[in-house]
Amino acid sequence: MSQGQWYPPEWPDRIRALAAGELTAVAPRRAATVMLLRDPGGPEAGATGGDRSGTGGDPGRTGGAPDGPVVHMLRRRTSMAFAGGAYAYPGGGVDPRDDDRLIGWAGPPLEHWAARLGVATVTEAQAIVCAAVREMFEEAGVLLAGPTARDVVGDTTGDDWEADREALVARELSFAEFLDRRGLVLRSDLLGAWARWITPEFEPRRYDTWFFVAALPEGQRTRDVSTEADRTVWIAPAEAARRYDRGELLMMPPTVTTLRALAPYRTAAEALGAADGQDMAPVLAQARLEGGELVLSWPGHDEFTKHVPATGPGGGRA
Repeated sequence: MSQGQWYPPEWPDRIRALAAGELTAVAPRRAATVMLLRDPGGPEAGATGGDRSGTGGDPGRTGGAPDGPVVHMLRRRTSMAFAGGAYAYPGGGVDPRDDDRLIGWAGPPLEHWAARLGVATVTEAQAIVCAAVREMFEEAGVLLAGPTARDVVGDTTGDDWEADREALVARELSFAEFLDRRGLVLRSDLLGAWARWITPEFEPRRYDTWFFVAALPEGQRTRDVSTEADRTVWIAPAEAARRYDRGELLMMPPTVTTLRALAPYRTAAEALGAADGQDMAPVLAQARLEGGELVLSWPGHDEFTKHVPATGPGGGRA
């Protein structure tokens, strides 16, 4: 068992309650997250992120230039109710307003995205892709949009951009309104759908999360602006996975799994090009009674299997 797995102490009791029929699963909320990549020597080479908490070492230090791209990650504040202290990618929930009307769109048609994401309607597909692009702008200051289907915006660090970013965070402005006001089209061709994971049924906060991959656009830089994180890093996927294995970085199973999947690629463009070949079947954890134990598993991902005594105390980090 890897030593950096996020495993809340209340899970054993909730698993027992679910197995006994004493717990009703809540419906998962739609969400999206983005694995933002850049190649070594790119515009942010040498930047390993900031540590606003003043604690811990430097996860971005890899002991030399990585062989492939590095990925942008956030450490969630320990005060967060969901996955506090865990490293993750920029992301968050779908805004229902992004279902409301069609927006300026570049790249594969919405019908393609609906099929790829496994949803029934083009409006659902639009809302999920919008969530990915919006959340990356809100949490990292990176925007996959441009004035035409061939262009992408450059520097987004000005005061006017920051005012719009804050309005999006506060939900005072919908993403569709933001794009319309600035005359921008969403560059869906700069995104690739990579995976889909659903929070276990025994969790009180559940998310149906689509994972996307993207490359940092030329002229843009990430910014340490997320209110939900206390540090940001650029780190090679293989290095992040090794530090998880050593118990140095806390992560959830989908984060570790996607890091391992990214490790073989030599460039950000190569990883993006491989997205269409990734399996988008939803991964949902299962909890079952087996002898005197409760067994928590993620089908197809045996490394995360956890055995919990059927009675008595349990929990903590796995």
